Amino acid sequence: MNIAFFGLGNMGGPMAANLVKAGHTVKGFDLSPASVEAFRKVGGTVADSPALAVEGVDVVISMLPNGQIVRDLYTGKDNLFGRLLPQTLVIDSSTIDLETARDMAVQAQRQGLQFIDAPVSGGTAGAVAGTLTFMVGGDSEAFARAQPVLDIMGANTFHAGAAGNGQLVKMCNNMLLAVHMAGTAEALALGAANGLDPKVLSEIMLQSSGSNWSLQKYNPAPDVMPNVPSSNDYQGGFMVNLMLKDLGLALDIAKGSDQQTPMGERARTLFQEQSEQGLGEKDFSCIYQRFVK
Repeated sequence: MNIAFFGLGNMGGPMAANLVKAGHTVKGFDLSPASVEAFRKVGGTVADSPALAVEGVDVVISMLPNGQIVRDLYTGKDNLFGRLLPQTLVIDSSTIDLETARDMAVQAQRQGLQFIDAPVSGGTAGAVAGTLTFMVGGDSEAFARAQPVLDIMGANTFHAGAAGNGQLVKMCNNMLLAVHMAGTAEALALGAANGLDPKVLSEIMLQSSGSNWSLQKYNPAPDVMPNVPSSNDYQGGFMVNLMLKDLGLALDIAKGSDQQTPMGERARTLFQEQSEQGLGEKDFSCIYQRFVK
């Protein structure tokens, strides 16, 4: 299969590399010379322009920073929708605003293309290991066609319904993640401040009603769990600034539907404070440090 891949950064690079390892011909494009060179080293083909990247491809995949860049690529200055052959499958795995995701689906359909929004969960480790979770919005035919491609890059793929619903699931999920990470950090810090070993407290809560993903997989207290950012000075993982972006997207959706999200709003305030204190490039579990005196 011939695949064009746009966005070869921390997430997109490993995703594209896994497609190459699976035997597909992948032409990649990115504005970062370092990302391009890393992709070349794993056997990928580097394209000098978006137009050259999509020549003769069956599938286009994008993993880009925001909705405006996605618009520019597909319907703006690069206008890839106008260059692709009819029935080309377009998979956008960027995390973007709901309006853009749904508009891109409409524009793709007008050009005779198949389009799904397929944001991911699982972080950079999941991208490298090929164990990402894909949350897909789009029609059933496009989803079925995309499934074999997504299975190479991920371990779980869910069809959430119509176009844009992949983004909607992602925003709901990450808002909840921010809330329970902040709550978990707050509880662990409270115990530690009063003489409890965070590891002991974690073990007990894991078997009690307070158990959650942050405790199970991503403990925010240092040295409680190996191979997580909190035990590596909060390096790697999912940056505070990325969580802040996702919370903003979630709250925009809430505003547009007149939905109250007081927990999400409080979480955004907490992570905004972390970013303003110069911790925006740290893993979001560093919220634990806010509660430690």
